[in-house]
Amino acid sequence: MSYLEKILENAEFDWHPLGEVAELKRGKTITRKTKTEGNIPVISGGQKPAYYNGDYNRDGETITVAGSGAYAGYISYWNTPIFVSDAFSVKPDLSILHTRYVYHFLLNHQYWIHNLKKGVGVPHVYPKDLAILNIPIPSLEIQKKIVLILDSFAELTSELTTELTTELAARKQQYSYYREQLFCFEEGEADWISLNEIGEFQRGKRFVRTDLISEGVPTIHYGEMYTHYGTWADKTKSFVSDELVAKKKLRVAEKGDVVIVAAGETIEDLGKGTAWLGDEGVVIHDACFSYRSPLHPKYVAYFTRTRQYHDQIRKHISSGKISAIHSKGLSKVVIPVPSKDAQERIVSILDKFDVLTTSISQDLPKEIELRQQQYEYYRNLLLTFPKDNIEE
Repeated sequence: MSYLEKILENAEFDWHPLGEVAELKRGKTITRKTKTEGNIPVISGGQKPAYYNGDYNRDGETITVAGSGAYAGYISYWNTPIFVSDAFSVKPDLSILHTRYVYHFLLNHQYWIHNLKKGVGVPHVYPKDLAILNIPIPSLEIQKKIVLILDSFAELTSELTTELTTELAARKQQYSYYREQLFCFEEGEADWISLNEIGEFQRGKRFVRTDLISEGVPTIHYGEMYTHYGTWADKTKSFVSDELVAKKKLRVAEKGDVVIVAAGETIEDLGKGTAWLGDEGVVIHDACFSYRSPLHPKYVAYFTRTRQYHDQIRKHISSGKISAIHSKGLSKVVIPVPSKDAQERIVSILDKFDVLTTSISQDLPKEIELRQQQYEYYRNLLLTFPKDNIEE
């Protein structure tokens, strides 16, 4: 018999509606204008504190449930003074319930709680609806053992997330450092030439997301430059039809061109390039430019991720809700041009860093998901009790 089976073997327990064994209490409305200066987390409708306040209305161990919005029903645990606003708190009767036990139990029903949302427009989750949820109540001793196991799994998941995130940040920082250094040249090692002197820009033509299809002519939408593409690509996520290409006379970047994103919400990412290495041309959006030159395309793409490049384009960016840069601004950028062998060497080095950071970036969510699934498996196992003795 396993340790888990021993914990639950012959365990005596009762079922009670949560509202009978815990106080479910609404928060107090507060806004950015009415809050006072301080460091007390204000718990509202999101997954994180909305802002911070100078006073609190809950202290000690507290479970909170987000009251409204997209994350209505989101469960959180606090063991520090907090100000509950657009949310409600769950305070169990400590004579029969361990707070962390209730917290893990509610997490095990997070999907059900999210589905309690009501209302047109902004959805809400109400205390009275959660109050009817039946909770199994074994002895405090058994609850403590269950909490110890589940807290250990949760802590391991948190530690792994921190370790992998730290490792990824360190690798990205190292990558960024060497990338900057590799584009610094001594006198005589490279010529400094403006992009328009050695190449030419072509702006894409407009199409919309509803034009995108699952098969057809390879296509890059400008939004995908932020979410999907890195330094180079030879396949696309999206496509458009041949008919649309002909009708709108859409423009195409050819193999060896660099696709540069020219519009977006974040100035820091604006202007980044992706070397197109596919065998056939790729249609580009009108918020992108293709750049063609005799330079190694990946060398140019890596350069568009350097500080010296972004320092040059920043003064040519028009800011607003959507920031943008035109070809005139891009054409004035000066790029160091070493020999072809030197370009190849730089690309080879940066490719290795790119592979390493990409690998860690892909492994990070997989590892975290595996640990989370492990925690959820044991949580479900430990918090599943027979329901033949629920009080009617």
